[in-house]
Amino acid sequence: MMTIYDANGKGLTVHEPGTPLTGNSVWIDLLQPTVEEDKFAEVALSIDIPSRAEMREIEPSNRFYQERGAYFMTASIVYNVEAPVPQTTPVTFILAGDRLVTVRYAEPKAFPLYLQRVEKGDAPCTTGASIMTGLLDAVVHRMADLIERIQDEVERLAQTVFDLRGGQQTRNRRLDAILRRIGKAGDITARAEDSASSLNRLLLFFVQATQDRGDDPRIRQRIKGAQRDINSLMDHTKFLSQRIGFILDATLGMISIEQNQIIKLFSVMAVVLLPPTLVASIY
Repeated sequence: MMTIYDANGKGLTVHEPGTPLTGNSVWIDLLQPTVEEDKFAEVALSIDIPSRAEMREIEPSNRFYQERGAYFMTASIVYNVEAPVPQTTPVTFILAGDRLVTVRYAEPKAFPLYLQRVEKGDAPCTTGASIMTGLLDAVVHRMADLIERIQDEVERLAQTVFDLRGGQQTRNRRLDAILRRIGKAGDITARAEDSASSLNRLLLFFVQATQDRGDDPRIRQRIKGAQRDINSLMDHTKFLSQRIGFILDATLGMISIEQNQIIKLFSVMAVVLLPPTLVASIY
């Protein structure tokens, strides 16, 4: 689906489908685009739209480059942050003159959140670069929400592990469940950390692109603000990853203690109940 947005001085309006682009057309959003939609954007802006396979490539040279005067930037973005296991998807941003093209095959909530801010008049949207900055602000905000969720889960895990009570069987069942929760928290944290690192690389390229293009200096200031935010989030994900590792070590240590206690119990029972000759053969 292709949606074209025109700047009207106060916000964005959806461009009339099937009509040529105008000087006010500032954003082409390609969501799971068809071949025809890709071709339309390519002809209109004299660029090549990357394929889905190309967007998944991880080499920096394939994610950040300049071609025919346009700047191409791809980042892995976390979405569905409220789901049990959030997902990541590559999103490509293309700055071609005063226009922005976004290419995506998922629907991160950051996009509608940005449009809501535009409707309220809280987000600049007169050029492609300002729209891209607003979208990235929304992406960083959503990532912060995810990291807060991870932090809450880590706090609950720590309390559960260190306040573990009950009999042997109950403790074993709980430790098994805790291990699964730790694994899940570690997986989500790794996704968040990978996405934050990807966004950080994009912002570094983006700020240089706006300087080369001569964009409004205020846009660069907003990008640098987003860089500070994402660096803070990266530091926090590293801290959470280390804490999850500590909780995992503590849980495995408890399991080892439980197993040693069981072995000692069977050893005592063997000495008491079994004939001495059989005990000697066992040990």
